[in-house]
Amino acid sequence: MAVVLEFFKNNEVFIYLILGILAIWQIRKFAVGWDELRSAAFGLEQESARARLNWATSMLVLIFILGVAEFGLVSFVFPNLPDESPLLTPTLDLLATPTITLGVANEASGTGNAIPAATIQAEDIGCIPGQVEITFPPNGETVQDVVEIYGTADIPNFGFYKFEMASVNDVNWLTIQAGDVAVYEDLLGYWDTSRLPVGDYALRLVVTDNQGDASEPCTVQVRVEASTEP
Repeated sequence: MAVVLEFFKNNEVFIYLILGILAIWQIRKFAVGWDELRSAAFGLEQESARARLNWATSMLVLIFILGVAEFGLVSFVFPNLPDESPLLTPTLDLLATPTITLGVANEASGTGNAIPAATIQAEDIGCIPGQVEITFPPNGETVQDVVEIYGTADIPNFGFYKFEMASVNDVNWLTIQAGDVAVYEDLLGYWDTSRLPVGDYALRLVVTDNQGDASEPCTVQVRVEASTEP
């Protein structure tokens, strides 16, 4: 489904051009049929002209429906595709780089407890200033309730971006939100943490170009605290 929607998105102008040419052709046929109907003197000629009119009208309606469908797909369906199941199902991105584990076992102590990853710097794991970057929340920040996520998603041949979350003890990334307009040092979207258990989480930004190639994720770790909402 994603491949089909991407085809319609990438060829949007070409599709509109074809539909426009077909519409002009059918309008011309409609005009010819109308003139023939007005000048027809016999019943057989009138029936033939009326059939041409009906056919041209049907084709124009079909072209209009196809145009509306194309507009709806590229304007509403495609931008929301990565976000259609937020916080419910894991995201499997075959184009992205392998998932980076933000905690490692403490072999020296033998306890097997995870070492907090707050010391890992964001720039060490995929952030590129001016292209793929999360500026807020910064690495190690404490957040709660609805968090405004700021940063940059603006790579060459930009296609769309999405940001995802995962518990530091979980390798499954869950899509939070997505967008199909490039952002430079501005608001990327919102992350509602009010329903999450208190703990450490990883937040990452993935930017994909218009050929479907994903950037290396920009990842930060934050601490989610209890919600203040009743």
